[in-house]
Formats: sequence, structure tokens, C-alpha cells
Amino acid sequence: MRSSRGASLSDEQHARALRERYGERYRWLLLLSVMIGTMASIMSSTIVNVAIPDMSHHFALGQERAQWVSSGFMVAMTVSMLTTPWLLARYGYRRTYSGAVALLLLGGVVGGFADLYALVLAARVTEGLAAGIVQPIPAIIILRAFEPHEQGRASGIFGMGVVLAPAIGPSIGGILVDLFGWRSIFFMVVPFCLASLWMAHRFVPRTAPGGVEANRHGAALDWRGLLLGSVGTLCLLNGLVDLRGGTPVQAALLLAGAVLSLLVFIWWERRVLRLGGEPLMNLSLFNYRQFAMGSVVAVIYGTALFGSTYLLPVFMQLGLHISASHVGTILLPAGLVLAITIAGVGRLADHQPTYVLVSIGLALLAASFGLMVLIDLQSGLWVLVLLAVVGRVGLGFILPSLNLGAMRPLDKSLIPQGASTINFLRMLGGAAGVSLCGIVLEWRLAAHGDSLSRLQTSPARLAAFDEAFVMLAGLCLLALAAAWQLKGGDAPRPATKQET
Repeated sequence: MRSSRGASLSDEQHARALRERYGERYRWLLLLSVMIGTMASIMSSTIVNVAIPDMSHHFALGQERAQWVSSGFMVAMTVSMLTTPWLLARYGYRRTYSGAVALLLLGGVVGGFADLYALVLAARVTEGLAAGIVQPIPAIIILRAFEPHEQGRASGIFGMGVVLAPAIGPSIGGILVDLFGWRSIFFMVVPFCLASLWMAHRFVPRTAPGGVEANRHGAALDWRGLLLGSVGTLCLLNGLVDLRGGTPVQAALLLAGAVLSLLVFIWWERRVLRLGGEPLMNLSLFNYRQFAMGSVVAVIYGTALFGSTYLLPVFMQLGLHISASHVGTILLPAGLVLAITIAGVGRLADHQPTYVLVSIGLALLAASFGLMVLIDLQSGLWVLVLLAVVGRVGLGFILPSLNLGAMRPLDKSLIPQGASTINFLRMLGGAAGVSLCGIVLEWRLAAHGDSLSRLQTSPARLAAFDEAFVMLAGLCLLALAAAWQLKGGDAPRPATKQET
């Protein structure tokens, strides 16, 4: 049996051998390896929205219960993101990443064969847990494995690859739902997961971040912090759902529980840090102004982005009576434009201030939501395509720029925590955004005297959708103020090419 020192040398030698074998292209092969798994996780998070109407009919669910297929995934993904730094430090890149991808594969297979809605929901939660662990890893690799002048280009190329999944996913998924039903969408992640596991075995090192030994006997996971974060997230989302379909008293109690959990979580994390432990979320991150402002942008941006991924398909199918396959076709050109935009903006991020790029993106995203009020039953499909393209160009400016602008000022030892935290906050906003859009839509439908259960579309229904889109546009404009505070966070950190 090898000694701890022998295992350490073996891991370090393994990482060094990979760099020597593949040379300058190794870091790109490493990025490609984690990109494929991230594509699968993002695809699994968004593609289900196309199948919600068909799934609701199959299981005889109301819109509120069907929405938990998306929200349950979001809750699990949001909370599990906080565990990524601890898992990487304890098990290293390869074990952590491969284990999460295998879990995602399991969720896809189980969900595809499930006959009970509870099992489908459990599969979605499993997929969410895996996706949450995977998604902070690429940002850590980009900031550690690439030279500062290459980080924007790496973010752009990575982002271009990742957005192809949700760009192509709804289009193919819509066709599959029309031909084979909702089950087919679960199986779409399987080939991506298998390819990612093979790539990880070849190119992902066994070391922890920084090129050091994964410490299997290191500090224990901050379970109390994780429990508080989970309780707070569940209280928040259930409280938002009860604002829509429950009693006001129950909703108020749940939202109060969310606030209380947040306060206790902050107190506990500060206590762990003060006592020299390893908190689940290192609150010293927020001493960096750019990171704090980037976090505010991430929350609001996540709310608007993921809220719209729920609202747009529902609007097209139940507001405009467009079939699921046509919904995917409408969104496909926008996804392709996003892929091109994000690659170009990634190169700009190496030379231009990231706060300017993020602000341009938020303004375009707000415009795409605000102009949705012009859509009615007589509008041509090209108008929907155009507005979707404007919104995706906005996303193309935000995606490669936000993490760099927020995390470049961080001390390199805080990068894993920073990547985990900013992704957690973005997904917390996203999970709340799905519920928030549902709440606002139901509220405005009731105010206009309509409901989605009626077969025929009415002007009142379209007005309710318009008001929900205006709400999303307002959120994006609100994030502009925080985005401007990213100014000053663009100084490149020293090169850390050998610290992967």
C-alpha cells in the first residue's frame, strides 16, 4: 500500500506527465473535458421546460406541481454548488468531476424510465445535485490553468461550447417530445455524460486546485452550513410557490424562515472562519468590492435568465399556441448567434473593461424582454426570432465577462470558493426566478380574469405575459447599477499556469 507521501508524488507526477505529454494544448484539452460535462448539466437544466406541458398532461398535474420539475432541479443544483471547493480539496479534480458526471448520467436514465411523478422528481433532484458540483469547476480551471491574457479567450471558447447545449437542446428536445413524448428528453444527456467520462479519464488531473495532493483526511464538510443553506433555499422557494397557490400566512412563515436561515447561516459561517475552520462559504470574499458587486449582478441576472427560460416556452405554447417543435426551431437561431457572440466577446474581455461588456449585455437583455410586449397573435415568427437573437447577444456579452470581472481581484487561494459562491448566488436567483415568473404570471392572469387552463388565447392572457416580461426587463436594468461597480476589477492576476 502506498504511503501518503507516495500517493502525493504520484498525483503530482501524473499532472506533470499530462502537461509534458500534450504540451501547450493540454490546458485546452482539459477545458474541453470539463466543457462536455458542463454542457450535459446545462442541457438537463433547461431542456425540460419544453416538455412541461406534455409531462403535466401525462401525470395530470397542475402548472404549479409541474413547475417543480424545474424548481426541484434548481434547488438541488444551487445548494450542491457550495460543496465543490470541499470536494475538490478532499478528492481532487478527477474523482469529483467524474463522480458528479456519473450521478448526472444515473439521473437521466432513471428519469427516462420512471413511471411515477415522484421518481421523475427524484431523478431531477439527482441531476441537479450533480450539475451543481460540476458547474463551478471550469471557472476554477480557467483562472488557474491559463495565462491572464488568455483567460477571456478561454472563457469565450468554453462559453461558446456550453451555450450550444441549450441552443440545440430545446430544438431537438421539442422534436423528440412531439415524436416520442417527454421521456426522450432525459436520455439526451447520456451520450454527453459518456463522452465526458472518457475525456476526464484521459485529461483531468487527480490533484486538488493548486496542483497539490487531494487531502482525504482534511477538514470535514461544514454540514451545519450546508443544512442551513438547504433549509433557507427550500423555505424561499416554497414560500414563493405558496404566494401563488397557498395561504398568505403559510407563505409569510416560509419566507420568514428563509430570512432567519440566512441570518443564522451568516453568523455560523463567520464563527467557523473566526475559529480557523473551513466554512462552506468564505464570507471574506465579499471584502472585495468587485466580487460583492459581481454577486449582486449574478443574483439578478440569474433571476431574469432562468425565469425567462421558463416563461418563454410557456408564452409561445400557451399564449401563442406554437407547438413544442416550433418553439425549439424559433430559439435555435438565437442560440447559434449566442455561440458566435460569446466567442468574440471572450477575446474582447482580455483587452476591454469587463464592467462595460456586462453593462452592454444587461441593456440588450432588458431590451429583448421589454420589446416582447409588441408580440401578438398576428405577429410573424420572425419577430420572435429577432427578439430572441437580441436577448442572446446580450447573454453573449455577460457570460464570459461577469466571472472574470468579479474573480480576477481575488487572492488565488480564494478562487475555488469564489467560483462556487458566485455560481451559487446566480443559481439561487435562477431558482427564485422560475417561481417568481410563475407567481407574477398567475397574479396578472387572475387580475385580467383569465387562466392558463382555458384553451383559447385572449388579449387578457397576452397582457399578463407582457407584464411578466416587463418585470424581467426591469430586473435587468436594476442590475446595471451594480454592474458599473465592477469597474477596477480588470487588472490581470499573476500567471498561474502550473497550478491547475
